Amino acid sequence: MPEHRTCWNPEIETMALEDLRAMQTSKLRRQLAYLADRSPFYERKFAESGFDPTAARSIEDLRRLPFTEKQELRDSQIVSPPLGRHAAADLVDVIRVHSSSGTTGRPSYVGITRADSARWTEVISRVYWCEGVRPEDVLIHGFGLGFFVGGLPLKDGIEQVGATFVPIGTGASDRLLSAIEHLGGTVLTCTPSYASYLAEYVRDHFGKEPSELGIRRILLGAEPGGAIPAVRRRIEAAYGAFVTEGLGNADVCPVYAGTCDQRDGNHFLAADQIVLELIDPDSGEVRKWEDGAEGELVATHIERDCVPLVRFRTRDRVVVAVSSCPCGRTGPRIRCVGRTDDMLIVAGVNVWPSAVSDVVGNLHPRTTGAVQILLMAPPPKVEPPLRLQVEYGSEAIDLEALKRELEQVIRDKLVVRAEVELVPPGTLPRFEMKSQPLKHVYDNASAPAG
Repeated sequence: MPEHRTCWNPEIETMALEDLRAMQTSKLRRQLAYLADRSPFYERKFAESGFDPTAARSIEDLRRLPFTEKQELRDSQIVSPPLGRHAAADLVDVIRVHSSSGTTGRPSYVGITRADSARWTEVISRVYWCEGVRPEDVLIHGFGLGFFVGGLPLKDGIEQVGATFVPIGTGASDRLLSAIEHLGGTVLTCTPSYASYLAEYVRDHFGKEPSELGIRRILLGAEPGGAIPAVRRRIEAAYGAFVTEGLGNADVCPVYAGTCDQRDGNHFLAADQIVLELIDPDSGEVRKWEDGAEGELVATHIERDCVPLVRFRTRDRVVVAVSSCPCGRTGPRIRCVGRTDDMLIVAGVNVWPSAVSDVVGNLHPRTTGAVQILLMAPPPKVEPPLRLQVEYGSEAIDLEALKRELEQVIRDKLVVRAEVELVPPGTLPRFEMKSQPLKHVYDNASAPAG
């Protein structure tokens, strides 16, 4: 492979933090003034908070403003369709509309102007370059190209990098595998769930190992699994490929952070367009960015025309690092470990599905890694024990011993009592898009109680 520069945009990606902060402050002041003039939603928020956007002097001034919640955006679009009272551009200037996936409620719509599209494309190019995509690559795109922001916007960024883009989408595993074989696919982009599903599909339907496909890199996104070490190791072992993940949000930017070859978290690569805060998800108190700090990401656009957001709660629960990286990028590194709105409370202990998946995956190959949490009543509160269905794997000989070990490891690592039901490989559902780790048994009277 030919030699290439390390960063797509070295000026931004390696900028000294004090220079970056000065640039962000200048852009923030312009963005707030723009919102006060163009967005009825934020004009009202500013007034109710007694906030004068023209008086903002630093990024810290954002703390004087309330958060923007996802439900507020949905309500705004119901009251003032199509794009809501928070939209700040005229519809005639909107060139495309995307949507959130709607997996956590009514979809919200995201309009972009031509300038917004160019900004997205630039950030997406930075991310894919960071993740090792190069002009000589043939990238097999396992996300759909419809309403979802993981479609067309990613295509634009990948094409700008110079790679060959092959749009396959979801629900077409045979077509995807055919494209890999006939076109010489070298990179696969998809969800962690789909990468796991496809590996089993190749074995079951073609009688060969996924490593025979010749994929050299797999770029994961759209769900937290790519940050779970056990999940990543399992996918790497299956394909013999280098696995990384990207982090994004439909309302903020399709993907704004990516993993370099050091794989020590996702580099934040959109600091010239977005300001990130780290908060305590319960109190809303701002937390300091330092190695190992954990909290919820809050995003503010500082360069956006159509639907700019101020202090938007992403609900992504992350762990961050700020120490220097050998790759030279200076932005913080972010590892998404779950969503705050997925959290379960078991006898007063916070439990995230991603943590359960990590525990189960660490016992591979005695488990397949597939797990489902059975909810007997509406979350987030769960009466112990935490009921789980776990698929045993090819090397599981003593199932009773495996059950006891799983329950003990969960008690040791997650500090909750679990009741594990072991089921044969292939029993639990596989998902070609986002995984669904929670099974709401109380919604279906005929469902097994675990």
